[in-house]
Amino acid sequence: MIRLKAEDEIRKIRKAAKIVFETLQMVGENVRPGVKLGDLDEMAEKFILSKGAIPGFKGLYGFPGTLCLSPNDMVVHGIPNGHVLQEGDILSVDCGAIVDGYYGDAARTFPVGEIDDEIRKLLEVTQTSLEKGIAECQPGNHLYDIGHAIQTYCESFGYGVVRELVGHGIGTKLHEDPQVPNYGVQGTGPILKTGLCLAIEPMINAGVKDVYTAKDGWAVHTQDGKPSAHFENTVAITENGPVVLSQGGETIFD
Repeated sequence: MIRLKAEDEIRKIRKAAKIVFETLQMVGENVRPGVKLGDLDEMAEKFILSKGAIPGFKGLYGFPGTLCLSPNDMVVHGIPNGHVLQEGDILSVDCGAIVDGYYGDAARTFPVGEIDDEIRKLLEVTQTSLEKGIAECQPGNHLYDIGHAIQTYCESFGYGVVRELVGHGIGTKLHEDPQVPNYGVQGTGPILKTGLCLAIEPMINAGVKDVYTAKDGWAVHTQDGKPSAHFENTVAITENGPVVLSQGGETIFD
């Protein structure tokens, strides 16, 4: 069931999402060759707790980390461990936090040192596709307009759009209805309404769209071993259009 949020609820989501944004900024400043994934996770947990928030992922569905840390061909859901980042890697960092019982959720993919131009283009296209998806979050539009915008843009570059993993509604649960696929037919799906809060998160592969889950039951990899990028923001739909909650600065909900 899709549940629209009142303004006071959106303000709580905003508080959580802003802490997620700040956490991602801090982690991004520490992504460099020679750093262990587990060290980044420890930094993030301490930072979130210092802000009076609760790590949103730790223990959820049994996940052991504060962050999902997914390098290179790993699409999402990487468990923080002793893996050491190398020059030329990329790293998807997905973070959630809880404030007053409400979740914020966002992700960024960071370069590790200097990266190949083709991989940098993948990151840029994926980030732009997120912006294009968010631009469709207008009252009266259809849910699958979001995925259509993401899909058509990314596929125009020959990239694969992951089907098995999707964005989602967000509120007192991390994953609420509706599911928000990164592909779809324009003009279809539920009508978007004021008060709907969504976590929109394109997961885009340099090669084929196909993925598989590793033996640990968590990490999702590209089928062909090519790199994947992941960007995500928490967004509220207002009568004047979308407001990104997982950003810095001020919004109408501060």
